[in-house]
Amino acid sequence: MNIFYTPDIDGETYKLSPEESKHCVRVLRAKIGDILHLVDGKGSFFKTEIVEASPKSCVVRCVERIQDFAKLNYDLHIAIAPTKNIDRLEWFLEKCTEIGVSSFTPILCEHSERKVIKPERLEKIIVSAMKQSLKAYKPVLNPLTKFSDFVKNNQDSNKYIAHCNSELDKQLFKNICKTDKSAVVMIGPEGDFSIKEVQLAEQNNFTGISLGESRLRTETAGIVACTTFNIINS
Repeated sequence: MNIFYTPDIDGETYKLSPEESKHCVRVLRAKIGDILHLVDGKGSFFKTEIVEASPKSCVVRCVERIQDFAKLNYDLHIAIAPTKNIDRLEWFLEKCTEIGVSSFTPILCEHSERKVIKPERLEKIIVSAMKQSLKAYKPVLNPLTKFSDFVKNNQDSNKYIAHCNSELDKQLFKNICKTDKSAVVMIGPEGDFSIKEVQLAEQNNFTGISLGESRLRTETAGIVACTTFNIINS
């Protein structure tokens, strides 16, 4: 099943963008009468029929609309320090979108080695993973945010910060992860969060957690946290 991302779809008919029209008609060889499936990233899944098959302007007619398609039964927000190798961050975004996550916030930490990202590129990774995994909800990608601003302004009820510092208290995430369907989890950079950062987070009602005995890469830690939360809340 090929899925097309159409965030601005509205009404009974819809014209695909020139890029999507070309892909649909020339690459997939779709023709009038064929069925296309569209998602708007806000929870709506559309079954449509092609009524005009042009490489520059492919027009479809809505046959069926399903709202809240494949909606998650939880709200997970992962705040993560961008990795020095951007490919690893992109891989993390792809896999967590496939598993199921509500939003991402890239954070700037004391030990961050990457301080610049390209949101447009990351959005494309998220959209591609959303379509590949047959989801109708697109995770929100928030702007790059300073660590201190994030912890001070976050109002979630269940807040966790994953770190490796043995001098500070932490509990195994799978043992304390609550099943009330909402949480934010912070994942640090390659050099981990500083002691000062963990203490600041704890002062703002974040709970220190461990993701297991192994020392994990940043992107792996993010996926472990996402998977653990998904399993516990499924």
